[in-house]
Amino acid sequence: MPSAISKLRNEYTLNGLDAADVSPDPIAQFKEWFDAALGAAVPEPNAMHVSTVSKDGRPDGRIVLLKDVSDAGFVFYTNYESRKGRELTEHPFATLTFFYPELERQIRIEGRVEKVAPSESDDYFNSRPRGSQIGAWVSHQSAVIDSRDVLETRQRELIEQFDGQPIPRPPHWGGFRVVPDVLEFWQGRPSRLHDRIRYRKEGENWLIERLSP
Repeated sequence: MPSAISKLRNEYTLNGLDAADVSPDPIAQFKEWFDAALGAAVPEPNAMHVSTVSKDGRPDGRIVLLKDVSDAGFVFYTNYESRKGRELTEHPFATLTFFYPELERQIRIEGRVEKVAPSESDDYFNSRPRGSQIGAWVSHQSAVIDSRDVLETRQRELIEQFDGQPIPRPPHWGGFRVVPDVLEFWQGRPSRLHDRIRYRKEGENWLIERLSP
């Protein structure tokens, strides 16, 4: 007998998506859909699933927040010594996935990864709330710790250490940029016959293709 989970099902009916209707520029198309998510009050529209692969081929994923998008690519910030930081250094390719259930839309982005310039990381770090700046120094991200007390004790120490002065960016913390060569826009449709439009980089040009669902 089917389980309760197997019976979960939604029918997607809001919109369609045709290759003739999308922008020739995938970044412009992304911004159009991102703005639509903002307009629909989607919770945390910049939340994205970042998939990485370790040097031994083991996949990993987590949710992080997009902090910038431009023709150069998609930027997020993290501890370079974390698991994802190490994996992106060892295997500099990633996939990003955005899911907007309120709009029945998904966006997938594939590409190579590079560190952003230190000055760019400095600018973003300086814009963060002071508590978040302290947090970047406190956490040895992905390392095993004995208890939360380790974090809270270190936090108190650093608040005292940096009292009354600007907090510098930790050398192990900064931005990664995903430089895309594939973007796919998915629009849910009835009977699971979804619309999928893919942009694929060929030289300096983008090829637009429709994929079977």
